Amino acid sequence: MTIQTLIFDLDDTLLWDEKSIQTAFDKTCEYAHEMNSAIDPVALERVTREEARKLYQSYVTYDHTVDIGINPFEGLWGTFDDEGEMFQKMKEIVPTYQRDAWTQGLKRLGIEDAALGEKLALRFRSERVKAPFLYDDTFEILDELKEDYKLAMLTNGSPSLQRLKLKITPELNSYFDVILISGDFGIGKPDASIFEEIVKLVDTPAEQCLMIGDNLMTDILGSSKVNMPSVWINRHDKEMTAEVAPTYEVTSLTELAKLVKTL
Repeated sequence: MTIQTLIFDLDDTLLWDEKSIQTAFDKTCEYAHEMNSAIDPVALERVTREEARKLYQSYVTYDHTVDIGINPFEGLWGTFDDEGEMFQKMKEIVPTYQRDAWTQGLKRLGIEDAALGEKLALRFRSERVKAPFLYDDTFEILDELKEDYKLAMLTNGSPSLQRLKLKITPELNSYFDVILISGDFGIGKPDASIFEEIVKLVDTPAEQCLMIGDNLMTDILGSSKVNMPSVWINRHDKEMTAEVAPTYEVTSLTELAKLVKTL
């Protein structure tokens, strides 16, 4: 196998989005406790996450978010001022969603305080923007791989939010010859069409590309639909499903670089 192009997922592959979201929750819930000492920060996070998921699924935009690949916690800090009817509906809905998720979370703890819910919604957005974590080896490995391969990025999400993530980690942009965001294309991973599109954009046969990502059901399943080999970055020792099998499995970007040298 001759690999010419490496196609990277963004969230929880290069960016440590899970840590960024957790940090924003931690900081926001600590702030809530400062405002009202009766609030248990751990309990508030748990119930707010639950309320956010329920609310998110209740909106007319939910099917669109599934198609594009936008999760409820991205909804808690995004603005979604993007082209298209559904994105514009999201733009209208999201301030209410963000406020209500926190207000309903407080209510679950016996606290009726819509004003505090509004403050927490704004605080979460601010804290998430201030917490753009990357993995320790992200830049080192991209520096190494850039020497020998064309690099591309294929990421699910709204254009405005994914570009904001890249704006607050500006060093990432320069590594990639092509960046394709599902919200710009119209449908996300694992749909085969977005993988066919990235193949056209990088001008490399699918068999000579390597899809690299952390999600079996988007990155790995989608790439398999176009006969593109894949690497599953399994940092947390997750179980492999019977339905989806990556070509390769590694535990870090550093291990990925070692693997690529053998191909």
